[in-house]
Amino acid sequence: MPLRWAVAALVFSIALFAQQAVTVEKVKEFVHTAIEQQLPDKDVANALRSLKLSERLDDRTIEELRREGARPKTVAALKELAEKSADLPEPHPPAPRKVYVAPPPPSPDEQARIIEDAREKALAYTESLPDYICSQLTRRFIDPTGHESWHATDVILARLTYFEHKEDYKLITVNNNLVTDKAYTSVGGAISQGEFGSMMRGLFDPKSNAAFRWDSWTTLRGHVSYVFSYSVPLEHSQYTIEYHSTAADQGRRITAAYHGSIVVDQPTGRVLRIGLEADNIPPDFPVRQSSEVLDYDFVKISDHDFLLPVAAEFRSLAGHTSARNLVEFRNYRKFSAEANISFDDTDATPAPENTPNQQTPKP
Repeated sequence: MPLRWAVAALVFSIALFAQQAVTVEKVKEFVHTAIEQQLPDKDVANALRSLKLSERLDDRTIEELRREGARPKTVAALKELAEKSADLPEPHPPAPRKVYVAPPPPSPDEQARIIEDAREKALAYTESLPDYICSQLTRRFIDPTGHESWHATDVILARLTYFEHKEDYKLITVNNNLVTDKAYTSVGGAISQGEFGSMMRGLFDPKSNAAFRWDSWTTLRGHVSYVFSYSVPLEHSQYTIEYHSTAADQGRRITAAYHGSIVVDQPTGRVLRIGLEADNIPPDFPVRQSSEVLDYDFVKISDHDFLLPVAAEFRSLAGHTSARNLVEFRNYRKFSAEANISFDDTDATPAPENTPNQQTPKP
């Protein structure tokens, strides 16, 4: 929000407050908002001086607000309010916060039904997806220490085509520089493929023999959802990891067992998130760890809503170097051989963290 609009909103809210005596709790809320929005100290102080309190403001509350970020003029105005309210009654204690108790897990029979329903929808999803094209924007980071000290390395734009149930990646730009006649894997380093349909199909294919177990309730982007953990044994796995030591080599590939979790939307039974982590990687393989989180959401294409990948986070560890890719899927449209990718796709705001953020759903 532009500063002038934030100040205008502040003045308007204070005008409403000034029409009646306000509680200490309202004053605290107001100061917290001013701190979060970094509003000018002078404007906040002037607004506070226009208030009339219904309760006593004490020094302890003022000191708490100062430690939380209230600036000098704001603190001075609060002290003036404290002097004016010295003869008023003490503040009422805040109402106790409601403790939400999560509902019990579904019965074993219901859990089995949820998984089978999700499997049916997932397999139908991958089989019924029409031919589409989108841009896949990947921001890559590395940490040579392996201690979450990330450094940006490059931004890769690719055209991802889903045609006749198969994915194809065409490299378009690297750091906004046009790339022609080079394979997607030629960029070297850590890359991921298969998010468009392969991951979901590989997990729910009966041949994968995935074992699902109830985990918890959660909310994801406002959807009350089930969380199930799962594991896929090596002998049934379709999950592969490739390692290229240079951009030119053919690299090595292994198949790995894996485990993770899925988030299933309660009303629709559709999978909204898949988390995956490789297990028992051979000790002589250069990649020691590999994991991915893939988010799905409904995307409108030609006036129809389709559940499609929207973001992913891929992590790996090779030697002592960690790699992290933040992936966004954009500009979905129906496939045509003439479809192009706009260079503007690389100019958008960086993707947010895509790691799971599970919360207990509210009733």
